[in-house]
Amino acid sequence: MRAWIRVIPTAFLILISCRYAVAVPSFARQTGLSCNVCHSSPPELTPFGRKFKLQGYVLTDMTAKDKVGNTRDLLLSKYIPLSAMIIVSNTAIQSTVPATQNNSAGFPQQLSLFLAGGFASHFGGLAQITYTHADDHFGMDNTDLRYANQTTMAGKDLQYGITLNNNPTIEDIWNSTPGWGFPWISTGSGVGSLASPVIENLGQDVAGVGGYGMWNDHLYADVSLYRSEHAGAATPVTGTGQAYNISGVAPYWRLAWQQTWGSNYLELGSYGIDVNSFPNAVSGPEDRYLDPSFDFQYERPFGANLLDAHGTWIHQQSSLGATYAAAGATTKSNHLNTLKLDSTFHWRNKYSLTGALFSTTGNSDALLYASAPVSGSSNGNPDTAGYEAQFGYWPVQNIDLTVAYTGYTKFNGASTNYDGALRNASDNNTVYVALWLNF
Repeated sequence: MRAWIRVIPTAFLILISCRYAVAVPSFARQTGLSCNVCHSSPPELTPFGRKFKLQGYVLTDMTAKDKVGNTRDLLLSKYIPLSAMIIVSNTAIQSTVPATQNNSAGFPQQLSLFLAGGFASHFGGLAQITYTHADDHFGMDNTDLRYANQTTMAGKDLQYGITLNNNPTIEDIWNSTPGWGFPWISTGSGVGSLASPVIENLGQDVAGVGGYGMWNDHLYADVSLYRSEHAGAATPVTGTGQAYNISGVAPYWRLAWQQTWGSNYLELGSYGIDVNSFPNAVSGPEDRYLDPSFDFQYERPFGANLLDAHGTWIHQQSSLGATYAAAGATTKSNHLNTLKLDSTFHWRNKYSLTGALFSTTGNSDALLYASAPVSGSSNGNPDTAGYEAQFGYWPVQNIDLTVAYTGYTKFNGASTNYDGALRNASDNNTVYVALWLNF
């Protein structure tokens, strides 16, 4: 209880520090549009925001006064497409991790610089460089470069393009896939569970190229191919110390249908990745991960307010030949099922309230999910489940105060004494308070 009491003064200090700001990020500078034209709450996209991304982050009807050059050989924006994001936060864990200090402050938790906007006719991108306090250095973050165009197919409009990116699902235009899914911001100081699907763990560790298309404003398809390119590691890739070293290429696929009726909007889709990997090497025995997944996104406006919901289910089937041979697993065949559901009510672009549920289940493996204080599993099982409640306040469109509570009903296979050292799942519950600045 004392942990929650100590976090209240921090939340109050962050709240009173908010000041009016007139600067807006580079996409808004480029287009002259307010943030809420493209976002309900960043990074959630509105219909206009989804179309803007499909078009390669280029607004084709920019006026001549906004451009340099007037031929197809040179067409530049007069405005340098730079912006920045700062997150200042504090995290309190219900039961202090042994030999650590509770109330972990991030000042900043994260500082990101963006080169984002239209770079040429039909070509644009988002390139993010991020400083994290825990690592104390800058590194390449989510990056998506796009060529986009449009034509007709079977008498219907077809928007198509090519994407170069470093994170499977980051090219997606919905917020139900891992790259842009809830929570929009979260603590870096909580206790992490043992298991998650490989599609959630390849960000900034791969490079990929793919093609996408939206036909008749309904049917969306995307196919990309990825190779390993480990940030901070030597090149050519040696694989040393890396859990995932892609053998050949890893294909990623995405297929979705979107439909509007009355005031309702619904997207239903499937996505996934197939990864053959050499753990800690570039040849030899392989592990294989196949992650077929399904998702949905629902939106319903109520006047100036908006209700939305997202869901994703990821089924991972793994054949761990290499890990088994290295005595890292008791069986070659393993599986994980990950379910995430969230729903947000946005009130007049000023307030948002989100409720979310999450669950990961899988088969037991005493070597793969080994016992260890705090981070391990006493029964070799990865099952983790819980909920999150998050409140956001936007005094202006580029400043957000977030307060989030995350609760666990099960952690690494059990509700009580999950690690064999008398730590319970609820001991890892957190209160997270953050000030998010975009300019």
